[in-house]
Amino acid sequence: MPSNPDHQTYRVEGLSCTNCAKTFESNLKNINGVNHAEVNFAASKISLDGQVSVQQIERAGSFDNIKIANEDDSPSKKEPFFIRYDRLILATLFVILGFAGSYALDENHYIPTLLFALAIVTGGLTLFRAGFMNLTRLQFDMKTLMTIAVTGAVIIGEWGEAAVVVILFAISEALESYSMDKARASIRSLMKLTPKEAQIKRNGVEQTVAIKNIVIGDIMFVKPGERIAMDGNIVSGLSSIDQAPITGESIPVEKNIDDPVYAGTINQNGFLEIEVTKKSDDTTIAKIIHLVEEAQAERAPSQAFVDRFAAYYTPVIILIALLVAVIPPLLGGTWSTWIYQGLAVLVVGCPCALVISTPVAIVTAIGNAARNGVLIKGGVYLEQIGSIKSIAFDKTGTLTNGTPVVTDVSYFTEDHNKVLSYAAALEAKSQHPLAKAILNYTAEQNVSFSNLNLEQFTTIQGKGIQGTIDGKMVYVGSADLFTKTLEESNSQRIKSQLMNLQSEGKTVMLCGTDTEVFLLIGLRDEPRAESKSVIKTLHNLGIKHSFMLTGDHPKTAVSLGKELGVTNTNAGLLPEDKLQFIKQYQKDHETIAMVGDGINDTPALAASNVGIAMGTAGTDSALETADVALMGDELQKLPFTVKLSRKALAIIKQNIAFAIGIKIVALLLVIPGWLTLWIAIFADMGATLLVTLNALRLLKVTNKL
Repeated sequence: MPSNPDHQTYRVEGLSCTNCAKTFESNLKNINGVNHAEVNFAASKISLDGQVSVQQIERAGSFDNIKIANEDDSPSKKEPFFIRYDRLILATLFVILGFAGSYALDENHYIPTLLFALAIVTGGLTLFRAGFMNLTRLQFDMKTLMTIAVTGAVIIGEWGEAAVVVILFAISEALESYSMDKARASIRSLMKLTPKEAQIKRNGVEQTVAIKNIVIGDIMFVKPGERIAMDGNIVSGLSSIDQAPITGESIPVEKNIDDPVYAGTINQNGFLEIEVTKKSDDTTIAKIIHLVEEAQAERAPSQAFVDRFAAYYTPVIILIALLVAVIPPLLGGTWSTWIYQGLAVLVVGCPCALVISTPVAIVTAIGNAARNGVLIKGGVYLEQIGSIKSIAFDKTGTLTNGTPVVTDVSYFTEDHNKVLSYAAALEAKSQHPLAKAILNYTAEQNVSFSNLNLEQFTTIQGKGIQGTIDGKMVYVGSADLFTKTLEESNSQRIKSQLMNLQSEGKTVMLCGTDTEVFLLIGLRDEPRAESKSVIKTLHNLGIKHSFMLTGDHPKTAVSLGKELGVTNTNAGLLPEDKLQFIKQYQKDHETIAMVGDGINDTPALAASNVGIAMGTAGTDSALETADVALMGDELQKLPFTVKLSRKALAIIKQNIAFAIGIKIVALLLVIPGWLTLWIAIFADMGATLLVTLNALRLLKVTNKL
C-alpha cells in the first residue's frame, strides 16, 4: 500500500462475531473524516484512512464494547474468567434464583419475574443495544432476530424463557469468541517470537535499541540461546540456527559468515555478529504475519456462498415467523400459542452456526499451515488445493537437488589419475553447470591438475570444450563430440557403457583425443531423498495426475520420472512451453497446481490454478506472487498442505450442511406445534458448538505423514 500519513492500523479487542464486524465497519465509514475503513475479523484488526481519534473509533464500536489498541502493542493479558464474563455469570445466577423462586413461591409471583428481568437486562445489554440499533436502520442479523424474540417473549409474559434465551445466546457468542481466539493463536504465537529490542553496535558504540529504531547496516549481537531480532547476514561467528518459526524445519541449520538469518529464529550455540539488512516492518516474519492475516480475511468461495445465503435467509426467517404468528390464529388458533411459536422460529432461525461455520475453519487451517512453514495466501487457494486432482512439478531444484553430481566414472586407459586431471584442467576453464560437479569429484579423489600446461582452450558450441595438453588436443564433451572417434575405435565396451548410463537418465561426458577415449563420466542432478515418497503420498491423498515438466533430454527425463513415480513426464520444454502446457491442460481437462522454486518458471506458476513456490524464506518476490509458499526447501510440506486443505474443505462442507440441516429439522417442529424457545435456543447453541469444535479439529492436522 502506498505511504499515507492518514493511514492507521489498530488491533481490536472485544469483536464478538462476523456480523458485529460488518456493523462496526459500517459505523466507521459513517464517521466524518474517514475516507476508507476495513475491519479484518479473522485477524482482529482495523485499517482506515482519515483523521480520526481512538475515542471516535471506540464509540463506533460501543454497541459491542469494542476496545482499540496500537498495532505494535503486545496483546493485553486475558482477564480471569469470572471478570471477563461477569455479566453472564451474574445473569445466570439471576436465572437460577428465578426458577428456584418460581418453584418455592408461585410461577406468577413478582420476585421470580423480577429476577428474570434482571437476568435479561444484565446478560442482554450489548445484545439489545446492537439489536435495537439494527432495527432503526432496518438491518436484520442474528442480534436483531434475538432482540425481537426476547422482546416478544416478555410481552406475552414468558419471562423465564426469555431470560434463558438471553443466557444461552450469550454462551453461544462466548463459544464463538473462544473458537476464533483459538484459531488466531498460531499467528499470535508468531507475533511473540520477535524480541522487542536488540543489542547493536552503531558508530562504534554498543547499545540496546528497540527493534523499530534499528536501521539497515547496524551490527547486531546475538548470544547463544537468544532469538534473532532482525533479518540480516552474518559478519562474524558461526552457529546452528533453529529456523522452525519461518520454515517449519525441525532440524537446526548450520550458518556461517555471509549466510542470511531471519528474525524470530533461535541462535543455538555460537556468538554471532549480524549486519541488519531489513527494517523491522520488512523482516520475513513480519511479512508472513501480514500476509497470513490478509489471507485469513480473504473470503473463500464457500464463505461467499454463506454470505449470499444469509442475505436472503434472515429476511425469509422473519417472514416465516410472522406468518406462523399470524395465519394460524386467523384460521381459529390461539394467538398466544402461535405468537410463541413465531418467536421460537426467530430464535431457531438465528444463523450463528451458519455464519461461523466457514471463517473459523479457514482461520484455523491457514494459521496451522503458517505455524508449519506453509503460507497459504487466502481461503480461495485453501479450497482450490483441497479440490485439485492434478499437480505439475518443475524438475530442477524441485524434484531434484538442483546441482548435478558425478555418479559414475569408467576408465579406458591404465593411468586413471592422469586422464582425470586432463578433464579437470579443461573443466576449470569452463562455465558449464557440469564443470563444477566434475571439479568437485576430482577434488574428492585428490587429483591435482596444477602442473598441467593447458593451451589453446576453446569452447565447441553445444558439444563441449577442447585444449592442448602435453602436446596433444584433448576434448571433454558429449557423445556427439566423439562420434567419429567411437566409430573408428569400434569400441563396443564404450558404446555399451554409454547407452547404459543414458538409459538410467544420466548425462554422459567423455574425455579423449581424436583417436581414443580416455574416460567416460556419468552425471545426474540427483532426486531429492523425499521426492519419491512425496509423489506416492500425493497419489494416496487423491492426486490422480502428477506431471514432471523439464527441459532435459527425453531419455533422461523419462528415466527419472519412472524412478520417482510421476504419472506423466514432459521433456524438452522451454519456459514458454511449460506455460503452454498449463494453459492447454486447463482448457482440455481440469484445474492444476504447479510447484516450482519460486524464481524459475514464473509464467507457469502464475497461470496455474494454484502456484506453489518452494524455499521462499527471505525471497520477497516469491512471498508476494505465490498463491502458496513452502517457506523451507522441503518438498514433504506439499502433502501436508494438500491433506490440511482437503480436511478443511471437508469440514467446511460438513459445517454448512449441518448448520442448515438442523435449522430445517427444528423448523419442521412448528407444524405439530412442538417447537419451543428452549428447543430453539438449544438447537442454535448446539449447532454453533458442534461446528466450532469440528473446525478446531484442523489444529490437530500435523506435518507427519
